[in-house]
Amino acid sequence: MPGPLLAYTISASARFGFWAGPLIVLGHAILELTLIVALVLGLNQFVEGDTFTSIVGLAGGLVLIVMGIAMARQGWLKVPLKLETSSSLVENRRMIIAGIFVSMSNPYWFIWWATIGMTYLLWSKELGTGGIASFFSGHILSDLVWYSLITFIIATGRKAINDTVYSWLLLVCGVALVGLGGYFAMSGIKFLVD
Repeated sequence: MPGPLLAYTISASARFGFWAGPLIVLGHAILELTLIVALVLGLNQFVEGDTFTSIVGLAGGLVLIVMGIAMARQGWLKVPLKLETSSSLVENRRMIIAGIFVSMSNPYWFIWWATIGMTYLLWSKELGTGGIASFFSGHILSDLVWYSLITFIIATGRKAINDTVYSWLLLVCGVALVGLGGYFAMSGIKFLVD
């Protein structure tokens, strides 16, 4: 599903190359593994109400709006594309942490886990630890394959991307994040009002 993680991955892979995608997915996987452990231990009792959904929608929407404005601003100001041939350890950590926070800022990530993800988790839980491990592995491997494909396409084409194309890419991804953030924030308000 196109969303904030995809927009961030496109932006990061244009600058840092192929390994941006797997590093961002690693952060996403760390967050999801933490959530699965918490859900197995009983967290699901606290995340099933409209109040939680509205808080997540509002907070996540605002974070996405801020991220989108920052990204669109870079595109608008025509920040030049600085190709990094290899990422530093600090930059690698930033991408992993971004994978965590960008995922967490997406309210649909919470909604997916509160509905579809929870259902799959309960089904896999019936098969014990092996079932949960199988569900998690399949889920994360599908994310890894998809985002690796995206970063491969962007990374192999990034030498052909000039500063103008990069600015437009940042601008479009930033506007998309602002739009998603606005939609999520409005959804959060709707849950509060209804």
